[in-house]
Amino acid sequence: MNKATPIYILSGFLGSGKTTLLQHLIAKWKDEGLKPAVIMNEIGEVNLDGLLIGPEVPMAEMLGGCICCTIRGDLSMQLYELIQGEQPDVVIIEATGAANPIEIFDAVSESSLLLKLDILPMITVVDAAHLAALYEAQQGKTYRLMIEQIRCGSWLILNKADLVSADVLRELQALLQRLNPYAQVITAEKCEVDIELLLSRSEVDAGPDTHAHLRRDDGQAIEHSLERDKHADDRDHVHTHADDHKHPDHEHHDHGSHPAHHTHEHVTVYTHYFTGPVNSVDFEKFIKELPREVYRGKGILHFSDTSSRFMFQYAYREADFMKINPQGNVPDVAVFIGEHFDKTAIAEGLKSLEEQAAQS
Repeated sequence: MNKATPIYILSGFLGSGKTTLLQHLIAKWKDEGLKPAVIMNEIGEVNLDGLLIGPEVPMAEMLGGCICCTIRGDLSMQLYELIQGEQPDVVIIEATGAANPIEIFDAVSESSLLLKLDILPMITVVDAAHLAALYEAQQGKTYRLMIEQIRCGSWLILNKADLVSADVLRELQALLQRLNPYAQVITAEKCEVDIELLLSRSEVDAGPDTHAHLRRDDGQAIEHSLERDKHADDRDHVHTHADDHKHPDHEHHDHGSHPAHHTHEHVTVYTHYFTGPVNSVDFEKFIKELPREVYRGKGILHFSDTSSRFMFQYAYREADFMKINPQGNVPDVAVFIGEHFDKTAIAEGLKSLEEQAAQS
């Protein structure tokens, strides 16, 4: 295969709207007669977002870890098999929201040893309301990770703009420009953006090495950029150098020539497989009362008081339910992702809902 395969990396924190944008991108490519393929990474045991993509789109799933460290060695083989087997016109990698973006670039770059790839500028989706709340607090590993994702995106989509006031929106736009002067910032609701503009490299591709300011061996460029940003905003005390985002509780492993920095080890994942249906009203109440440390939830389940299966999505204190008819043998399951939440309490709460529904 002589032609380089375009590779887009889609980054963004949990629940920011990455899968919605992915759907828009796929629709655009299909309308143009192109064949897209997807690699979807989840740190949980199941990939529910993949059900929203459709069976006609070739997809590889990377579950149970993050492509930037614990399962990065699998990425080259997944890309190789996907491209050789399906020969897509374009591949988009949707990374887990807990992934460090610079390490994603490293992981994808390793795949270039096997394949001829055209690694394109990273697209980062930012949840406006979530960023506003985290920036107000200015603390926690989740905040630092979101800042890292913002600083590594070539395109920043400030999504869910309708959930913040106009004044806050302007402050967030200015913040993004300060944190990442390299990026093009697009404000959006439900990730409705100009796809033609988003896929254009004319504004961000200044030469043959689009990501020169992100490479690990270009540490000076990264350091100078971040140091300038630090002085530009006295409120921002986050240090996100490419090799300076370690924390005391991190475990380090050797991934070849690059050390791994597990910036997402603070993220907790709980996967619950249901043994029976639950009452829809009780389940909605349970979701509304989830602890604030749970940032993302999703699942497929039967309700005892309805005749259909539903998919639920939970992000930043809001939940959506959608009636679906999943293809294949899809279990009733719920996945919750957050920061240091009590998995035992979540498990006991869901088991109690199952027991109540069985007795009614």
